[in-house]
Amino acid sequence: MDKDQLERVAQLVKPYRITSGKGFRLRDFSPADTAGLKSADRAEAKEMLERGVEWLAEQQDMLYAQDHWALLLVFQAMDAAGKDGTIKHVTSGINPQGCSVTSFKQPSSEELDHDYLWRCMRHVPARGQIGIFNRSYYEEVLVVKVHQELLQRQKLHPSLVTKKIWKQRYADIASYEHYLVRNGILVLKFFLHVSKAEQKRRFMERLDNPEKNWKFSAADVAERGHWATYQEAYEDAIRHTASKQAPWYVIPADNKWFTRLAVAAAVVHTIAGLKLHYPVVGAAARRELAAARARLRNE
Repeated sequence: MDKDQLERVAQLVKPYRITSGKGFRLRDFSPADTAGLKSADRAEAKEMLERGVEWLAEQQDMLYAQDHWALLLVFQAMDAAGKDGTIKHVTSGINPQGCSVTSFKQPSSEELDHDYLWRCMRHVPARGQIGIFNRSYYEEVLVVKVHQELLQRQKLHPSLVTKKIWKQRYADIASYEHYLVRNGILVLKFFLHVSKAEQKRRFMERLDNPEKNWKFSAADVAERGHWATYQEAYEDAIRHTASKQAPWYVIPADNKWFTRLAVAAAVVHTIAGLKLHYPVVGAAARRELAAARARLRNE
């Protein structure tokens, strides 16, 4: 990508990038926003996404070769916000050997015998890799906060379950993310912000289309009943854990074509800042290469 393209990418993601929770309000972000792009611009947006995916593939190859940095992408959202589709499209050009996706469901009995970060720590990407969390440790201050009876399953001593537990978890998560960044693992967090009306439309589509019935769960409708509480939980989580080191991106999710473009732009913007390049071969290594070339020629 040239300088002008990267500048356009930077301007596209800027309104959605949260680096400080001070004054953050979720209601200030419209799920239907498209950064001024209209439905007529969808072809252009698709082309931009394709160019971004191609560029990411090239950069991922250098990321792997350089072996200094890793990238952790965390996706959180209400049901039917489009996490799976976004992950699929944004990573479509990346070498599978350099990328892993981990989906976190309800914790197992083994996971409940450990601290709540343990199961996610095991899947943090190695240097040179891109790791994607489809849901994450943030569930511990989202679904567990909304359904606080789940705390009982975590086998915490009663003395540890106080009114401060959520602030303590925010602090733990923020500290852990800063630890990762200080060790070369960049953390980008995406909240795909879908409206209640659009979620209903997508649920109805899953019910009406036999080929999409498998995507629907009655539990999804039950969780929808806690919509307002979840919105408050997301707002609190973003407010307490957004930082320059590990920013949140509140991505409008009512229009899937824009969601995918905005997420790709955020990843492109971050990787561009690393100024990646292939490792430079030193004089001794060049002599070894020359000797190997000569040996092969003389076979």
